[in-house]
Amino acid sequence: MGKIKTHKAASKRFSVTGTGKVKLNHCFRRHKTGKKSGKALRQGRVNGYLSDAMAANYKALIQK
Repeated sequence: MGKIKTHKAASKRFSVTGTGKVKLNHCFRRHKTGKKSGKALRQGRVNGYLSDAMAANYKALIQK
C-alpha cells in the first residue's frame, strides 16, 4: 500500500492550529482594492476558521 500524499494546493491555503482548528486567509484582498468598501477590506484582514463539518474534509487533504 502506497503512502497518502498531501494535497499541495490545500496545504498552501489552509493550516491546522494547535487546538485542531483549520485556519484560512480570506480571498479578494490583493487586487482592485480601490473598488471595494472599507468594510470588505477590514474583514479580509483577519484570518478565518472553517466550520467543524468542513474541517474534517480539509484535514484529510493536508495530512502529512
